[in-house]
Amino acid sequence: MANATAKPGRFRLRMFQGILPIDGSRMPADIIAGITLAALAIPEVMGYTKISGTPVITGLYTILIPTVLYALFGSSRRLVVGADSATAAILASSVAGMAAPGSGEWLALAGLLALMAAGFLFLARIARLGFLADFLSRTVLVGFLSGVGIQVAAGEISGMLDLPGGGHDTIHKLVSTLREIDQANFTSLMVAASVLVIIIGSRKISKKIPGALIAVIGAIIASWALNMESHGVHVLGPVPNGLPKIGLPAVAIDMDLIEKLVPTSFAMFVVILAQSAATSRAYAARYNERFDENVDLVGLCLANIGAGLSGSFVVNGSPTKTRMVESAGGQSQLSQLTTSFIVLMALLFFTSPLAYLPGAVLSAVVFLIGVELIDIKGMKKIYAERPWEFWVALITAAVVVLAGVEQSILLAIVLSLVAHTRHGYLVNNMLIVPDATQGWRQRPLDAGGEVVPGLMIYRFMHNMYYANSQVLAREVVELARSANPPLSWFCIDAAAVNDVDFTAAETLRTLHGTLAGQGIRLVWCEVVDEVRGEFDRSELTDLFGGDAFFQTPAAVVAAYGRGNTGDAGSPSQAPPIPLPQGGAS
Repeated sequence: MANATAKPGRFRLRMFQGILPIDGSRMPADIIAGITLAALAIPEVMGYTKISGTPVITGLYTILIPTVLYALFGSSRRLVVGADSATAAILASSVAGMAAPGSGEWLALAGLLALMAAGFLFLARIARLGFLADFLSRTVLVGFLSGVGIQVAAGEISGMLDLPGGGHDTIHKLVSTLREIDQANFTSLMVAASVLVIIIGSRKISKKIPGALIAVIGAIIASWALNMESHGVHVLGPVPNGLPKIGLPAVAIDMDLIEKLVPTSFAMFVVILAQSAATSRAYAARYNERFDENVDLVGLCLANIGAGLSGSFVVNGSPTKTRMVESAGGQSQLSQLTTSFIVLMALLFFTSPLAYLPGAVLSAVVFLIGVELIDIKGMKKIYAERPWEFWVALITAAVVVLAGVEQSILLAIVLSLVAHTRHGYLVNNMLIVPDATQGWRQRPLDAGGEVVPGLMIYRFMHNMYYANSQVLAREVVELARSANPPLSWFCIDAAAVNDVDFTAAETLRTLHGTLAGQGIRLVWCEVVDEVRGEFDRSELTDLFGGDAFFQTPAAVVAAYGRGNTGDAGSPSQAPPIPLPQGGAS
């Protein structure tokens, strides 16, 4: 099963978790899945280079060394690591003012960013911060990726029309394209439209058909046979073959440059952590496989080190590529190793034909990738189920389009934390009352209700912390004030509480005094050991009294009925109390 928290112990470099044990009967399926992934992913990663602004060959590099390193050192058996549209968009938006796209300096900065993202991943592993992936909500991710999709798709319209294009943000790119529309190349438009028809049509028939690869090969053959370059169609031109050169990025590294790139590399780190962990966790749970987020950080760290040292750009866990492998029958990292071997062969022997590939083809491939990232169904579902969270997703998407990807990541973190705080603040607390048939049941606070005359049991439905401590105090004081008949005991059921911070502890101290001043004793039930320990450290246990804690609501009622008067109130004259059977619902 998915193991979200690594076992405590020393840092160890673990290998082959995504490969071992090898099932000989499954190896053919893994190899076929790897071949399928190569056919589908090669044109896709070449397209991502248009987003990142790096040479086409760097796309192939992203599924060579980085993929092998993750396959050897990662924890997930199924996660596929490679180029990703979100991190590629972050790269392009942040480096735009520092170098010319496609230049040696641009590529060096891309490699340095990959190494810096790897540094953040390594620090997260040392500090065992894999759980941070939980703090970027699904709502924010839907909005973020939808915004990236709009940005990516809008940026490729000029490429499909073979226009120069211009502008750094989405709005300016669209405006520039509209101004240049009279210069559009009809042949390039027809090539782009044909690519879209082939890819979409093949998916309608079967998702296993490598439509993008068929379109790329067909476009190369047509470009060579028809000499499209003579008709004004821009082609890629010579593409270097052979293996990437290994070494540090060729850029002068100083503190000023590092400070400029830290926000970008941190934004990349957040996307890598959230998207990779979410994908790995989902597949591990689906197939009942072990998965350790902290060990996985090592694989992602080494994959990005491999990318930075091999002249490529940042890599990430890819939900789309992972889905490709799953649909093709792959069940381990042997599939990714097979893909890397095929890419190795392509780099050694088959890069020459890429010189004839029209640029409009890659623009069409990337345009379709962008359109598919726009999650209309997801946004509709969020709106139907959680209208408030829909606006969070929409704001995130709008910031990506209007301000940029890097800024939206920081906003996404803030919005996720605001959403989390809001859920913890707007607590729907309940009263616990006896039920003749079901034992205990919960009742809304405004309905009122005492278990027996003089005793009320109030269940707090969240951890107690600074944001909701005033809600706790206000509700308890109001319930005690409006109780009829007046209360002798007020019990807080802490079954849903596993943490009480300093502010909440001080609130409880004040609340105890307020109730005591009204002649009401404050008691507790279903308090977990962690919270009892926090009460001990805060000296609240001594304040409440050791006999103020009970295991169950029934135990509270029994003690109240026996005349356990404590420091305040005297319920000894209360009639016998029939205890309900069963637990609180």
